[in-house]
Amino acid sequence: MGAQHLPGEEVWVIGEHRSTGERKYYLSNLPADTPLKQIAGAIKARWICEQAHQQLKEELGLDHFEGRSWTGLHRHALMTMIAYAFLQSRRLKQAAGGKKNPRPAAPTEPTRRQASHPHRARAAAPTAAEPSQPKNLPK
Repeated sequence: MGAQHLPGEEVWVIGEHRSTGERKYYLSNLPADTPLKQIAGAIKARWICEQAHQQLKEELGLDHFEGRSWTGLHRHALMTMIAYAFLQSRRLKQAAGGKKNPRPAAPTEPTRRQASHPHRARAAAPTAAEPSQPKNLPK
């Protein structure tokens, strides 16, 4: 019965006693000499993945798909993951903007291209021989 849950010969029970009094237990088949920091990192990484999956279901509707095709399910999952990535990038930008001492950007000089080939050299503004084309702008 003990060999049904994880591959390998040895299985370790890892206990966590939180300051709130809550106790958590995890099973691991990592080698006995695995550092405790590595085990804790693996446990926390799993928690982060579970939180992301929960957010995909609750906030972005990952579990709302009612179609009948495998392709449709994949498209729905892809769109929710794209939305999740966009929201995470916005959250990270907002969190970085709220820091008291943001790291200053390294000063950079604009790169200048040398005209090594006549087709690669582009004029900054249209010349009299090349009238500018009107652009379609959103109204």
